[in-house]
Amino acid sequence: MSMFGQVYVKDNKYKIKGDFHHMTQNMPIRNADDGWKLLGVTNPRDMTYIHSYGGEAIFFESLGKGKLMATRCDNPDCDSKGVIYQPFRIHCMDCLGKNTVIDMTDIAKKTAKIHTFMVCERSGAFNILDKPIRFINIEFEGVPTILFSYLSVGHPEMGMRVVPIFRTTNPTYTILDLSWVPEGTKKAKLPEGFSF
Repeated sequence: MSMFGQVYVKDNKYKIKGDFHHMTQNMPIRNADDGWKLLGVTNPRDMTYIHSYGGEAIFFESLGKGKLMATRCDNPDCDSKGVIYQPFRIHCMDCLGKNTVIDMTDIAKKTAKIHTFMVCERSGAFNILDKPIRFINIEFEGVPTILFSYLSVGHPEMGMRVVPIFRTTNPTYTILDLSWVPEGTKKAKLPEGFSF
């Protein structure tokens, strides 16, 4: 019996257990217009990739706990001292020093608004978001950077106040665990698995 691949770290080394590559029997591709002659075969494969978050792991883990983490430069000798970065940046762009991780959930809940937006009616392969996808760029008071995300409820407008929602039930530990809704949205309107 095969087991899907699992990875954990022990003694600062990746420990890999199980099968990471699964082959499925080829299926014929036939020409329906020419007597069902063989033209080729499908070659299905299933692969598991190991994607390391490194210093950004706290950002993705915190989303599943209902927190939006950011970073801040605290180097007293840097011109960017006190600057908050969202999206999360491990190092300051100016002094290259390691930034301090901060919780900016309250800042987001109180000041987030849509800077710009784009509505996507069709998307590429492997998209799991419902269409149309309402992509939004979010600005925060006192934060010079813009976060790219998506609106789960309602229709975006520039300048619209939004609040973050988090996939706290069965988080994926990806950026899709963070979404946004218009300020004043009722809890009953949130997508399944999401909370304020």
